[in-house]
Amino acid sequence: MSTTPEAVARIAIDAALERAGWAVQDRAALNLYAARGVAVREFSLPGHGEADYLLFADGDPVGAVEAKPVGHTLTGVEIQSAKYGAGLPPELDAPVRPLPFLYETTGVETQFTNRLDPDPRSRRLFAFHRPETLAAWVAAVAPTPPQNGRLAAEERPPYDLRPTFRGRLRAMPPLNPTGLWPAQRQAVENLERSLAADRPRALIQMATGSGKTFTAISSIYRLIKFGGAERVLFLVDRANLGKQALREFQGYVTPDDGRKFTELYNVQRLTSNTIDPVSKVVITTIQRLYAMLQGEAEFDPAADETSLFDAPPLPREPLPVAYNPDLPIEFFDVIFTDECHRSIYNLWRQVLEYFDASLVGLTATPSTQTLGFFKQNLVMEYGHEQAVADGVNVDFDVYQIRTRITEGGSVVEADYWVDRRDRATRARRLERLDDDFAYAAKDLDRAVVAEDQIRTVVRTFKEKLFTEIFPGRNEVPKTLIFAKDDSHADDIVQIVREEFGRGNEFAQKITYRTTGVSPEQLIKEFRTDYYPRIAVTVDMIATGTDIKPLEIVMFLRSVKSPNFFEQMKGRGVRVINDTDFQVVTPGGHAKTHFVLIDCVGVTEQEFHDAQTLERQKHVPLKRLLEAVALNRVDPDLVSSLAARLARLDRRLDPAARATLAETAPGHPLPALVAGLVAALDSDAQLAAARTAAGLPPDAEPPPDALALATKRLLREAVKPLAANPALRQAILDAQRRADQTIDTVSQDDLLHAGFSQDARDRAGALVASWETFIAEHKDELTALEILYGQPYAARLRFADLKALARAIQTPPRAWTADALWRAYETLDQGKVRGSAGTQLTNLVALVRYALRQDDELVPYPEQVATRYAAWLAQQEAGGRRFTPDQRRWLNLIRDHVAASLRIDPTDFDYAPFAQEGGLGRVHQLFGDDLDGLLAELNEVLVA
Repeated sequence: MSTTPEAVARIAIDAALERAGWAVQDRAALNLYAARGVAVREFSLPGHGEADYLLFADGDPVGAVEAKPVGHTLTGVEIQSAKYGAGLPPELDAPVRPLPFLYETTGVETQFTNRLDPDPRSRRLFAFHRPETLAAWVAAVAPTPPQNGRLAAEERPPYDLRPTFRGRLRAMPPLNPTGLWPAQRQAVENLERSLAADRPRALIQMATGSGKTFTAISSIYRLIKFGGAERVLFLVDRANLGKQALREFQGYVTPDDGRKFTELYNVQRLTSNTIDPVSKVVITTIQRLYAMLQGEAEFDPAADETSLFDAPPLPREPLPVAYNPDLPIEFFDVIFTDECHRSIYNLWRQVLEYFDASLVGLTATPSTQTLGFFKQNLVMEYGHEQAVADGVNVDFDVYQIRTRITEGGSVVEADYWVDRRDRATRARRLERLDDDFAYAAKDLDRAVVAEDQIRTVVRTFKEKLFTEIFPGRNEVPKTLIFAKDDSHADDIVQIVREEFGRGNEFAQKITYRTTGVSPEQLIKEFRTDYYPRIAVTVDMIATGTDIKPLEIVMFLRSVKSPNFFEQMKGRGVRVINDTDFQVVTPGGHAKTHFVLIDCVGVTEQEFHDAQTLERQKHVPLKRLLEAVALNRVDPDLVSSLAARLARLDRRLDPAARATLAETAPGHPLPALVAGLVAALDSDAQLAAARTAAGLPPDAEPPPDALALATKRLLREAVKPLAANPALRQAILDAQRRADQTIDTVSQDDLLHAGFSQDARDRAGALVASWETFIAEHKDELTALEILYGQPYAARLRFADLKALARAIQTPPRAWTADALWRAYETLDQGKVRGSAGTQLTNLVALVRYALRQDDELVPYPEQVATRYAAWLAQQEAGGRRFTPDQRRWLNLIRDHVAASLRIDPTDFDYAPFAQEGGLGRVHQLFGDDLDGLLAELNEVLVA
């Protein structure tokens, strides 16, 4: 058998075709009835050479494959493939000429051109399409063949009008904008333009809370209805978000049909590894999808609940993917990835690239890796600042709580008693300290729990809540606290209940370990019910989960990844209408902003996406040690083992350390860890491979030599463990004894509580820009021109305020009245009352305060109410009395002036006056005095 590169490639190509359902035949043994798809080797095309493979689907020639040896570049082969496509003998009955489906392949790399597409362009494929797929594509477009068997160039059908998926993308009807925010409409239109231009990857960046999922569903609906997409995959970060996405599909009302999405198309959220063939949309995690490609019949539900944002990195190499005939590459037409971690675009990327599908990413926080994967094709960029200006997000302030133990740890002196808590069972026992016990800040809530540290933070939060954080409130805003782990969350919940003096329903833990009531039910109650007011979680609500009434996000854990931090912070940005907000928080008027309470310095640290050492987080230490004993030494296993042993070493007491030293003389635990880490070093592995192969220091060793040298290094590093069963058992015994120390002795001290200096700096810069804007535009904007002068009552109109609001919201400013108000509150807290909310007339108060015409910044409706009360008292003192009905109408007039700057007779034709009898009723009540009364109120209340 020939072993030329061409022959080796042909073996791989034959196998690839057969895996995709093609029967591979020599021309001499031609049998087009052998299978639905037949690939005939070395098919002669007179005048055009010999096609390496001619493809027949349902007995008809539909395509050709040009084979090249491994390493051959394929772009330059396209001309040769095109010749084969055009050189079909006239005696062959072909449904479409030239042949529409052309492949070039080396057996390692494959590319494909669909000549039925508009502007046909080659694209890389993981494998060949199945015969039935090509047959269906041909059946949808095949014209009546010409008599002579060939089509002249001028006779070719207009391919851009043929009903292929990419062709239909160019003929999409205009978008119906019903129900879409402007940013959502722009995102859908930009995405469709990108897809129509046959750009295979597109990234949509929209701020958290700006409706990315709704935008995606709007696009998916059009891609299915008008683009003819057969099936769309919607990937989510974890199963809980899949449930949320399914609810959004179920609630989506189609703008042109009026029915729900799920009334028209089947949407399946995978809870097993079987896809319903009638499903138009499939929702799942990439973890489950990978398991399905691997042919696994079952999948651990716990793995579906692990967020990739906070999961340990996977192996350094991308996950291996093999062809699965149950999930052919053409199974999905479009794949949407919703808020998935950057790792899916490197370590998981082969799962995405397996499918011959357009890829659309949805994110609020694109990383460099993500942008690179999507080929820098950012079709929509909509940041938090613009979303705030558009009223799609609310802004936030940072409030810091710093304590002595949080920042520096503590020392418990010898002879004091401390609690030791078993981490697994949480059982406690008392122990008297023989020596001083010192711990650092990084040990908190892992090896050590300092109860007074948690208590000091919570107590400070409670004391400052209604005076500084949300001044004027009298009920706890919906608050989400991020804890380090489930045990830490338990401690926080108990202390929150104690400090606030409230019961179980007031504060709840929402983690995957919550039992009795499902975490989903608790999330629903947190979202829509009065209780709980405070929820404590680890990462279950960290990404994607929609809790619109949330007003406080508190960090009692640190976060290293900037993207994960932005996701966690983003839980607070979502807007909610006043009515829904007041159902959940009756004491609040409106959600105008949220407060990020930083208790661990998370807003001041430098973020990085460093690789953690541990890569098999959910594998018990016992199993890792058993694997080592069996001589398994893959890098992931050894890396995880090193991480576990290093963590254990930090928690060992002197007695356990002495026991380990006796069990393995000369191999203390720190030295074992150092040896494992050294063996994992890529430079050390390269050096060992070069030495073994006799290569110079800068030479690149062969892959086989590098793999062998790596295995030898790792085996040598684990040998003290593999060869010593007693040491392995001693390590497990020590792990069981590695308790948490409960420090009930140390008293914590509050170092600082207040809005961050960064918040003050930002507030100062915003106020300065605002006051400069007023000075520079006083002659251009009518509202500013009038407010510069006194009095303004008779001249200022509501339309003038609208123009001012539009001017300050226009980029690059993107300001809102509420953001300006809170900036003044941060700088001049003693002089600022209430909030701007959404009341446009509060711009009057802001301008007057900026111009130093008012000493205090008070909401405009409050100013009107104060003037109204004074006017009423003056009327009564002068002997003028009003009936109860007249007083009720005067109160309505007061509220209207507070919201609209003035009252005119025509206003009585609208709500709320119309419901009370309108202009006729007010004339009955006030008679001929009405005109004078309105003029008087316009002057008095607005002055």
